[in-house]
Amino acid sequence: MRFALERIGGAAMLGVSGHAKMFKLEINPRRLINGSLSFLALAAIIALFFAYRGHAQHLIARNVPTSIEHLPYYAFCSFYRMLAAYIIALIFSIIYGMAAARGGLYERILIPAIDIAQSVPVVGFFPAAVFFFVALTHGSRLGVEMAAVFLIFTSQAWNMALGVYEAVKTIPGDSRDALESFGARGWLKFKRLLMPASVPKLVYNSILSWVAGWYFLIACEIITAGPATYRLPGLGSFLWEASEKGRNFDLAAGLLTLLAIIVLMDMIVWQPLSTWAEKFRYEFAASSGTAQSLGMFDALAGVGPAVTRVLRSILAPPTRLIATALNAIPRGPQLSPEQSRRVGQIVRTIVVGAIVIFTAWALARGFIALIRTLSHPWPQDAKQIPEAIVASTIRMTIAYAISLAWTVPCALAASESPRFNRILSPIAEIVGSMPATALFPIIVAAFIEFTGGMNVASIVLILTGMQWYLLFNLLAGVNQVPEDLKEAARAFGLSRVARWRKLILPAVMPSLITGSITAWGGGWNALILSEYFVYNNQTHQVLGIGALLDAATYKTGNGVMILLSLLSMILVVLLLNRLMWRPLYNLATERYRLDY
Repeated sequence: MRFALERIGGAAMLGVSGHAKMFKLEINPRRLINGSLSFLALAAIIALFFAYRGHAQHLIARNVPTSIEHLPYYAFCSFYRMLAAYIIALIFSIIYGMAAARGGLYERILIPAIDIAQSVPVVGFFPAAVFFFVALTHGSRLGVEMAAVFLIFTSQAWNMALGVYEAVKTIPGDSRDALESFGARGWLKFKRLLMPASVPKLVYNSILSWVAGWYFLIACEIITAGPATYRLPGLGSFLWEASEKGRNFDLAAGLLTLLAIIVLMDMIVWQPLSTWAEKFRYEFAASSGTAQSLGMFDALAGVGPAVTRVLRSILAPPTRLIATALNAIPRGPQLSPEQSRRVGQIVRTIVVGAIVIFTAWALARGFIALIRTLSHPWPQDAKQIPEAIVASTIRMTIAYAISLAWTVPCALAASESPRFNRILSPIAEIVGSMPATALFPIIVAAFIEFTGGMNVASIVLILTGMQWYLLFNLLAGVNQVPEDLKEAARAFGLSRVARWRKLILPAVMPSLITGSITAWGGGWNALILSEYFVYNNQTHQVLGIGALLDAATYKTGNGVMILLSLLSMILVVLLLNRLMWRPLYNLATERYRLDY
């Protein structure tokens, strides 16, 4: 947001400056062709996964006993899977988000790809997980563990990458110019500008990623390939087993164990990190706030240097030995700068050529697999796909409207009351992290009892997978508003509503659009759990693309129907992103960017 303090008649006035294009729906033929090619390429890749999914039909089935004495072990297993997936997602999001923020060809390729990927349901990644990990290890425990980590990664990575992309794109132009005027490039620019600017978004989106990971934990710990099902030991599979068999005491014990992990993580990790992230907020003047405690991080601050010194003393002798051995190796002739440049060009040409050849080979195989798969007789249910897409989109729109109706007021209230902000964040983290899938039987039974149908229950279930993306992105945007601008707004006598309209809402607009994109992605993911539900051998379902995909995956196992459902969903997501979300996002980042 381009804020300006304009002096008119000796008085300072808070306003919004800058010229932005109005939002217009334009269909560019070039973009239409690029979008069509992107869709066909993605369809080919998905078809390639399905072509090889038969290689993993030898998956070794395993049941998880629902015994309370195993809960500590199950909690440990789920936590290390979540942690491994998060570390991979963190590295991926920093690299991917900053590459996309460079603009040009990077942005045109990477952003549509991630928009689509974050809208593909977890079930849609099962063929990839089965093919790359389970099949390669012949159905062993190691392959299934790797597949589970990959599936959790798919529920964590996309919103973090979009958060980094938004943070870098909205860096004030003056900050970029000031750093570049000192000749900062490469690593120094990353260290002093790009990474610090991304920290607040990364912290809040990390909390959100853990929330999403816990939410889809059940789907990620129960791997299905054809008739075989492998249940990994963990809280997700334990909760599903207890819920499926109606063991309410075991279900409550599992939920309490998960709640204890979430509360401990909030106290030890997320609250200190959220306080630390406030150091990287843009301010026009020096902050006069007092230093706040970082909780457990303050206690670890004194331990860290001591551990570092011990590690250095232990590693110093072998490091010197290795350095001596390397120096003893005779060196070849030194290359001139021109020769080094030519060698670098040759290496880059070989690497790029190998990537192009491999990509072309994979796409060719994928297109062949796509044609072969779609040439098979289509099931009768395929006729329901257009109507199912419309019904699912209507439910998604209603759930999104409900999410906006309560998250935006909460974010506005948090902007006025730091105390409310400190209370809201951990409560939202705890409630959002509880795997609603374990409570679906209770939710479905209650709403069917009162409404007589599954439609309202389906909207509520979609809401559980959508609303937290909006809330956490809005809270991150609110915390990024400089305090001196808030003080200036109060000094000018602006009412609370005027402050919201002139300052807070414009300031959080990029975060609102990012949250909306990720919320719709979470909603598409939740469709597979909210439109088709089996409890006590009774199926509850409504017409929707999620129900068709669920039935094809777990009931009929029809690969053609799975592929058609996924491609239909991806096509709708691509159209929504191209025609609505991407123009809105470009408008928000151009018009509502924080500049001096």
